[in-house]
Amino acid sequence: PMSAFGLAAVAFVCIVAGAMGGLLARDRLPAHHLARESTDVVKLATGLMATLVALGLSLLISSANGFRQDIEREYRESMVTIGHLDLRLRAYGPETAPIRELLKQALAGSVRRRWSDEDFTGVPAGVADVHQALFEMERMLVNLAPADEAQKWFKSQSLLLMANLVKIHRLLADQAGPSPLPAPVLVILILCSSAIFASFGLYVQPNPTVIGALVVSSLAVSGALFLIVELSTPFAGLLQLSSEPARVMLATLAR
Repeated sequence: PMSAFGLAAVAFVCIVAGAMGGLLARDRLPAHHLARESTDVVKLATGLMATLVALGLSLLISSANGFRQDIEREYRESMVTIGHLDLRLRAYGPETAPIRELLKQALAGSVRRRWSDEDFTGVPAGVADVHQALFEMERMLVNLAPADEAQKWFKSQSLLLMANLVKIHRLLADQAGPSPLPAPVLVILILCSSAIFASFGLYVQPNPTVIGALVVSSLAVSGALFLIVELSTPFAGLLQLSSEPARVMLATLAR
């Protein structure tokens, strides 16, 4: 898939090319093409396209932001669940030490994979298959033999938290990749934006102020597309989710 910078660059070049094409075509069009009646029709068509482009961009930004918020909520919920699970395992007794160690290894493996470009010096290498490690922890929990009512309660609570953690991990694994963006819609938005900017150039004499305004506006549209792609990749890019909550939880588990 194209990166956020790549898509924004392509959009910027296309839109600026459209604007420059309009400026160049102005002096080559017959005079009656620039008459008032023609100008009014072009302005109406441009206004319609501009409305549709603005609506499309706003819907895509809203959808991408909603996707990112869902991932962030599940990510933070998983950290809270891990913290509660560790507390209950610790309260159960020393028999749960292997489970707690596997929990730490599973989190370390997940963190290293999610933020592969960050420095995790001092963090264990972790397990390769986090999902399998979670199921192994469930098996170990089921095999615990409580000696009293307190341990029975902590075991039952740990099993509930473990089941919730497996569910959240599966959701994150299914959704943590880039959100699929509708390529035809992006192409149409870029083409419509190029046509809109071409119409801007048809009815104005080129000068530095006009060219500067067109370039800045092109950057704005390209920036919106950049934002859409960045929001659609919560674990990559400039706007990726912070690894700090996971680092804090790893430090807690290491105590």
